[in-house]
Amino acid sequence: MRISKKIVEFSGMFYKHEDNLVLTIFWNSLYIAFLLLPLGINLPTPFFISSIVLGGINIFKSDKKLIPDNKILLLFPLYFIVMSLSLIYTDNISDGLNILQRSLSLFLFPVIFLFVKEDASTVKKLFDFLLLGLIISFFINFSVAIYNSISIMKEEFLFEISIHDFNVFLNSFLNGWNYFIGDEFSKLINPSYLSLYILLVLSYYLKHKLDTRLRTVIVTILFLYIFLLASVAAYMILSIMSLLLIFNISDKNRKHTMMIMFFLGCIVFLNNPRVFDFYSKVKDFGNTMEYGNSTSEKARLLSWDASVKLIEEAPLLGYGIGDANDILIQKYKELGYAYNYENKYNAHNQFLQTTLQTGIVGLGVLVSIFILLAIRMKRSRNEFSVFLILMISLIFESMLVRFNGIVFFSIIIPLLLKKRSILSSRIIRNVPIS
Repeated sequence: MRISKKIVEFSGMFYKHEDNLVLTIFWNSLYIAFLLLPLGINLPTPFFISSIVLGGINIFKSDKKLIPDNKILLLFPLYFIVMSLSLIYTDNISDGLNILQRSLSLFLFPVIFLFVKEDASTVKKLFDFLLLGLIISFFINFSVAIYNSISIMKEEFLFEISIHDFNVFLNSFLNGWNYFIGDEFSKLINPSYLSLYILLVLSYYLKHKLDTRLRTVIVTILFLYIFLLASVAAYMILSIMSLLLIFNISDKNRKHTMMIMFFLGCIVFLNNPRVFDFYSKVKDFGNTMEYGNSTSEKARLLSWDASVKLIEEAPLLGYGIGDANDILIQKYKELGYAYNYENKYNAHNQFLQTTLQTGIVGLGVLVSIFILLAIRMKRSRNEFSVFLILMISLIFESMLVRFNGIVFFSIIIPLLLKKRSILSSRIIRNVPIS
C-alpha cells in the first residue's frame, strides 16, 4: 500500500492539461529533463529536444500575440543572432557552428515561453524534479566514492609489508578521502553546474522553516553535497545567501543564534582540504613555475588575465565564436601558462568569454539581460539571492559554453524575467513545500 501510495504521489507531480495535450507533454518533457540534468547531459537531451518541438507546435497553435511585458525575452534571440553574425569574421567555421548548435536553446526556449502561459505551481515543479535528480546523483556519487576509496585503500595495503604500519593506514585513508572531494566526487557532470543547481534549489528551501524531518534531511544532504563539491565560488554564493536570509530575520535572539551557526558553518567549510589548497597556491598567481601542481582557482585567474589581454587587442567585435578559444589557447602558450594551454581552458568567465567571441556588442546584450533581471528581482532579499547565484556563476564559469549551462539558463532566466510568473517571487515566497 505504501509503494502504491508513493507511486500515486509521484505521478501527481506531473503536469496535466485536459484541453491541451501538446502543453501537457511539453511540461512533462521539461520535468523529466530537469530530473535527469544532474545525472549527465546525454540523458536529458532527448527530453529537451522533445519540449522544443512541442513548444514550437504550441506557437503555431496559439492565436495570441506576443505579450508586450515579456518582449525582453527577445534579448536571448538577439544574443544568438550576434553570435551567428560573428561567423562572418571567424576562420574556424566548424567550431563556430558547433557552438551555435549547442546554443540553439537560447533562441528557441525564450520564444516558446512568450506563448506559454504557466502558473506558479507548474514552474515550481521544475525545481521539485531537479531536487529529486540532485538527491539521486548525490547517492550515486557517494556510492562510487566509497567504492573507489575502499579499492585504493585495499590496493595500498596489499603492496605494503606491514598492514599495521600507521603511516600506511594514514596515506591510504587520505588517498581514499580524495574521492569524496571536488572533481573526483562528481563523475556525472562538472561540479560547477551541480553547485549551481544545488544553490538554486536551496534558495527556496532555506526560505521556509525546517519544521519537518524530511525538509531537514534534504537541506542537510544539499549542504553536504556543496561541501564535497568543494567549489570556492559556490561557498562564496552560499555565504551571501545565508547572510541575506539571516538579516531578514526579525527576531533578535533568533538572528544572533543564526549568526553563530553561520560562523561555525564557515569554519567547517573553510577547513575543506581543497580550500586550503586554494589558499596556498593561488597567492602565487604570477608564478608559473611548478605549474602542474596548480589549483583550478589559480588556473582560472590566469585564464582571466589572458582573456583581458586579448580583449584589449580586439574590444569591438572580438574574435568570433569559432576562433575565440583557439586564440585564447595560443595566448596561454605565449604567456607561459602551460597548464592552461595543455588543458585548453576557456575564459572561465562568461562575460569575458562573450567579449572574446563577439566583443562589446555581445557583452552589451548579455549585461542588459542581467540588468533587467536585477530590476525584476530586487523586491526581496530572497529574490536577490537567486539573482546573485546566477550572476556569480557566470563570473566564475563560462556557463554558456557547455549544453548543461546553456539549456538551463535558457529556461530559468526567461521564466524569472516573465512578469506573469516570476519564479523567485511567487514560487519561492508563496508556494509551500509539501
